[in-house]
Amino acid sequence: MKKVKQSDELRPQYRREDLGRGIRGKYFDSYLKGTNLILLNPDVAKVFPTEDAVNKALRSLIAVAQKSTGLTTPTTTGRAKKLRAG
Repeated sequence: MKKVKQSDELRPQYRREDLGRGIRGKYFDSYLKGTNLILLNPDVAKVFPTEDAVNKALRSLIAVAQKSTGLTTPTTTGRAKKLRAG
């Protein structure tokens, strides 16, 4: 049996056997928890380098938006009541 030289380089071609055995449902629990991955553009990632920084900024934006509209929860426009009355 030939020993494969370890290297940090990528091989030009991989065989399925080289990748090992797959595990069915490996990430299923994470999926059920609702994990979301979002790719930030490089210019945005410079401003928000961590997950906590992004979440803090988005939460503050939500708070400002809710205060400026006066809404805390989604509401209806009342159109259904007008249609029933008319």
